[in-house]
Amino acid sequence: MKTAVLICPGRGTYTKTELGSLRGFPNPALLAELDHRRAANGQETLTALDSAASYSVAKHTRGDNASALIYACTLGDALSLSNVKITAVTGNSMGWYSALACAGALSPENGFEVVNTMGTLMQDRLIGGQLIYPFMDESWAPNPGHKTQLLGIIAEISTQHTLALSIDLGGMLVIAGDEAGLKAFEAAVPPVQGRFPMRLANHAAFHTALQAPVAEAGRARLAATLFNQPQTPLIDGRGAIWWPGATDAPALYDYTLGHQVTESYDFTAAIRTAAREFAPDYFIIAGPGTTLGGATAQALILAGWRGMTNKVDFQTRQAENPLLISMALAEQRALVV
Repeated sequence: MKTAVLICPGRGTYTKTELGSLRGFPNPALLAELDHRRAANGQETLTALDSAASYSVAKHTRGDNASALIYACTLGDALSLSNVKITAVTGNSMGWYSALACAGALSPENGFEVVNTMGTLMQDRLIGGQLIYPFMDESWAPNPGHKTQLLGIIAEISTQHTLALSIDLGGMLVIAGDEAGLKAFEAAVPPVQGRFPMRLANHAAFHTALQAPVAEAGRARLAATLFNQPQTPLIDGRGAIWWPGATDAPALYDYTLGHQVTESYDFTAAIRTAAREFAPDYFIIAGPGTTLGGATAQALILAGWRGMTNKVDFQTRQAENPLLISMALAEQRALVV
């Protein structure tokens, strides 16, 4: 049986092409329970959001809607997996909450409570914003000097405004701060690849000190007793592993509603740990969407995985014997479902 690391996506992955993703949810009773909990909170159900006649940026990208939709899509994909052995689970940003549930540290229902609560708190406050900017060019060749230069620009701006690295995302930097900080960064870097620097709609300054009030509110609403020992190793946003049978559940709670909310999230380190510590046959990216595939491939290149040094190396390796499986792509999904 093939081994795999499961990767859970974060915000921004449920777009107009993902409408209808929940129609094939493998556990209708569980989806009905999540809908019931949304309705009890006075929120539109996931089924109603997912079956809307058209996609609305204003509605579907809101934190209180997007987070729960993404969680449900990811959970459904995880429940659908067969003929592979999941040896570890990780995620990007909000995907950490999904990873907790997929690894068994939270029940599916408790995972929903965490993600729906935190998504709602983020939306209610909407402190600051995010943008994304690459340090790799379109060949995906590592360029540590350019990354260092960009981090220096962020540091310089942070002496006058609020700006910080939010997510280390493969060959890209997700940068967060207040409006003045974001504008200063946009003015300091050249436009590249026809779309960067790119603002992220309805995104707050995730993974920065600006989110301290959200973290505090989350701890007030969510009990540590929701968290259990993981059943599968979990790789967090520092690249650290939480092992089954050796995890301090209160410490996992503290990390999830503390460091994970207010400090930079290093997705690149998580993938590096996944590759080097677990050496899976597959890296499986759960839905919704496919946008995390590029960042995962770039992180593997940065880790020197299987001798890959650029995009052509990855594409050649992927064509010969796929190592990256995006469950949103039917032909790749068929390999693991």
